[in-house]
Amino acid sequence: MTLPAPQGADAAFGETIAERLAVHWPRFEARLKTVYGDREDWVELAADLRARVEAAAYARPEPLRALDAEREAAPAWLSQPGQSVYTFYVDRFAGTLAGVRDRLGYLEDLGVRWLHPLPLLAAREGDSDGGFAVADYRRVEPRLGSMEDLRDLADDLRGRGMGLILDVVCNHTAREHAWAERARAGDRAYRDYYITVSEAEARDRDAELIDVFPDTAPGSFTPDAEMGGQVWTTFYPFQWDLNYANPAVFAEMLDVLVFLAGQGVQGFRLDSAPFLWKAKGTTCRNLPQAYAIVEAWRAALSIIAPSVVLVAEAIESLADVLPFFGHDGPGCDLAYNNVVMTALWGALADQDAAVVRRCLAAALDKPSRAAWLNYVRCHDDVIWNALADYAPREDLRRWSDFYGGGAGFSHGRAFQTAPGGVPSTNGMAASLAGLAPGEGPQTPGAARLRLLYGILHALDGWPLVYMGDEIALGDDVHYRDDPLRAGDGRWLHRPLMDWDRAQARHDADGLPGATFADFRQLGRAARELAAQGVRGPSVPIDLGVGAALAFSRVEGAPFLCVANLSDHEIAAGLPEPFAGPCMDLLSGSSRSGPTVELPPYGLVWLKAAR
Repeated sequence: MTLPAPQGADAAFGETIAERLAVHWPRFEARLKTVYGDREDWVELAADLRARVEAAAYARPEPLRALDAEREAAPAWLSQPGQSVYTFYVDRFAGTLAGVRDRLGYLEDLGVRWLHPLPLLAAREGDSDGGFAVADYRRVEPRLGSMEDLRDLADDLRGRGMGLILDVVCNHTAREHAWAERARAGDRAYRDYYITVSEAEARDRDAELIDVFPDTAPGSFTPDAEMGGQVWTTFYPFQWDLNYANPAVFAEMLDVLVFLAGQGVQGFRLDSAPFLWKAKGTTCRNLPQAYAIVEAWRAALSIIAPSVVLVAEAIESLADVLPFFGHDGPGCDLAYNNVVMTALWGALADQDAAVVRRCLAAALDKPSRAAWLNYVRCHDDVIWNALADYAPREDLRRWSDFYGGGAGFSHGRAFQTAPGGVPSTNGMAASLAGLAPGEGPQTPGAARLRLLYGILHALDGWPLVYMGDEIALGDDVHYRDDPLRAGDGRWLHRPLMDWDRAQARHDADGLPGATFADFRQLGRAARELAAQGVRGPSVPIDLGVGAALAFSRVEGAPFLCVANLSDHEIAAGLPEPFAGPCMDLLSGSSRSGPTVELPPYGLVWLKAAR
C-alpha cells in the first residue's frame, strides 16, 4: 500500500509522520518479530501492519495533532508531579457520561487532572463482571450514553487541560462479541480468534494455571458445544480469552486503540495485560510475548497518537510488573504500584514501615521515562499474595486476618484466593482504615485515611483517587440485595456516589468536608512540588524508628516525607540536610533541628533550605 504524497500543510505533517516512523517503526517491528517472526508470512504481515499504522497516522483528527506535538516536544511532561487521577464507574458516580460532564466542576475543585472511568464500552447483558465482558469495543454501553457523548466528554476535558483514560479489556471479549458469535457460527477465521482445546488438554492446562476466581469461577476452561470443545476462559465463563498467537487479533486490538484514541481518549488501561500470551508448561502469566505485544502497541501509538499513554494493569510481583515498562525502550508509560499500595496497608496494621521500605527500594528499578500510578484503593480487592516476594507468609496471613477477618481496626471483608494463598480483602479505604458510620474527622480512622493519601501524593508518579475516598465514603453493605452483584464481594467497595455527602464538603467541621479539604490540599501541594524544584524517585530511608516511614527525593531540591504509621507519638532523628532549616510544604511552617516529632498518624513533607 503506497500513500499519496501529502501537499501543502499536510506536507509538514507528512514529515512529522516520517520522522516518527524512522524512530519508532524499527522498535515496533523488532518487538513484534519476537512474537510472530517465525511465521512464513512474517514479511507480508509486517508490511501490512506498516501500511495500517501509516494510514492511521495520517487519519489522526486535526484537533488532536496539536496535543501530540505539545507532548512530543516536552517528553518530561509524564513525570510532572500532581497529575491526579480520579477513577470511578460511570453509573455509580453520575449515572451517564452526560452526568459526568455535569460533575466536572466537582472534580476540578478536587484538583483532578485525569478521569479514569472503569469499563464503559458496550458489555454483554446481565452479569458482565462490572463491564469487563465487552461485546463491542466501538460502542458505549447504551445505558451510559453514546460514542458522541464520549467524544463530548473527551473534548470538554481537553479544553480544561484534563485527560480521559479508558479501560481496554485486551485479554478477552464477551461470549456475545461479534467475533465470538461468528466463531460459534463456524467461521474458521474467527474461531482462530479464541482458544479451544479438548477436555483432556483443558484438564492438563488447568493443573498448570492459577485460578483468578477459585470460588466463583474455578478453572480456566468452559465447555461450548458450538465451538466443539473447551474454550479458554481465564476469568468468568462468559469472558473468552483472545488468541494472540493469531496476529489478526493483535491487529484488531491495535485498531481498537486507534479508533478510541481518535475519539479524544488520551490513555488506556490495558486490563489483564499479564495474561495475553499462552504457552504450555507455564502459568500463562507475564510471558515475554505479552511484554512484546504491549511494547509494539506503544511503538505504534508513538507514530499514530504519541500523546496517548498506556497503563499496565498488572497486579503481580514487581519482578513481573517492571518489564511492562519496556525492554531497552518504551513499553507502558505507567503501571499500578500495587506492591507499595499493599505494603502500606500491611505496615499500617503492624505500625512498622519495614515492608514499605523494601518495596520502595525494589520500585526504584522503574525506568526514568515511565511513572508509577500510586493508589490506596481501587475497584478490585487488596491482594496480599502480591507481597510474597517481600514478606513471609505469616505476615500475609496476619494482614489478611487483620483487614478481612476482624483481627484489627478494619471493617473490611475477606475475598477468595487461589489454593495455597491467603484471602484478599474487600472494602472501601475509609472502611479498611477503621472509620465507622457516624464518626467524625478527629477519629483514628480519619487520621489513617489522611495519612495514606498524604504518603501517596508525596511519592513520585501519578496519585490515583478512588471515587468517594475524598469524602470518606463507606462500604455498600447492601450490594447482596442485587442479584447481579450478590455473587461478587468486590461490590462491597463499589458504592453509589453519595452526592448529599459530597455537598457537605463545604462544612469543614464534618468528616466529608474535612476529608475533601485534606485531599484538595494534598493535590495542590503535589502540583507545587515542581515549582519547588522537587523531582526524582522516592528513595526509602530508615530513621531507626519502626513506625517512621521516610523517603527522600533528592534529584532536585532536597525533599523528605516522614510519616508516623502508629497510634502514638514518635520522635525520629533526621538526616542531613533535613536537620537544618526546613519548610513543611503541607503546613507552610518553618522548622529546624535534628529531630522531628510526629503525633499519631502524623505526616510532614520537608524541603531543606540549600
